[in-house]
Amino acid sequence: MIIVGGIAGWLASMVMARDASMGILLNIVVGIIGGLIGGFLLGAYINVGAEWINYLITAFIGAVVLLLIINLVQRGRVR
Repeated sequence: MIIVGGIAGWLASMVMARDASMGILLNIVVGIIGGLIGGFLLGAYINVGAEWINYLITAFIGAVVLLLIINLVQRGRVR
């Protein structure tokens, strides 16, 4: 799950254009937290085939939501 969470976090950071500011450790953390958020938002998880694919899709959706929230919070800060 850590590897799949890392992949989901990495994909989400690329989609949200945050890949340059995040390292591998943060990608893994975002993917794992995204899995929790995605599981909460989707009720359980998406069932499309293999178990790791279900977790990858769920974690990706949750990671994108997490990065969206982080972007909104950081946008309000004075840089």
